[in-house]
Amino acid sequence: MLALLEAAQQDWAMMTIWLTVAFVVDGIDGPLARRYAVTENAPIIDGVLLDLIVDFLTYVMIPAYALYGSGLLPGWSGWIVVLLIPFASALYFSDTRMKTEDKSFRGFPACWNMVALALLVIVPPWEVILGLVVVLCVAQFLNLKFVHPVRTARWRWLTLPVALLWTGSIALAALSGFADNPALTVVVTVCSVYLVLAGIAQQLIPARA
Repeated sequence: MLALLEAAQQDWAMMTIWLTVAFVVDGIDGPLARRYAVTENAPIIDGVLLDLIVDFLTYVMIPAYALYGSGLLPGWSGWIVVLLIPFASALYFSDTRMKTEDKSFRGFPACWNMVALALLVIVPPWEVILGLVVVLCVAQFLNLKFVHPVRTARWRWLTLPVALLWTGSIALAALSGFADNPALTVVVTVCSVYLVLAGIAQQLIPARA
């Protein structure tokens, strides 16, 4: 809600800070829930459903509005994105095949917060952003694997530090008001590409027995 209030004020830097905090919380709430046996101590609460409800706000609705309201996607392109992302993501969140056996995601996991925040740093042409959004919406329904930085064990030694570096870089960019910083732009770009492609690479490269 704090991120949403900042987005409504078009303070994209503070929105980013709060979404970054939410991203960190989302990375540790599952391990904490398992550590303290929430399913046993609070059996009437469905933690998986609760997580999806919160994620839909922070991963889908606020980032979709940010892409529309920030000016990254002008005119009709913004309207397409602000309607397409929630529609495709609602279908994805309802898909019972979302998780793979190795705790990765089947299909792009509607992490639009990561997409929007990275784009606020990189600021590519709007045509590139629109094409990326369309490709990722389609990828939500393809048999492609996308890693979970915490729960996917394979390559976690690399994936988790990359995710932490990405998070820190996004926070630094926001604290500077998204001032031009080529070094941060390169780091965010490289980390984003890795996080998007790591799971697909794992599909192509057989795991050692």
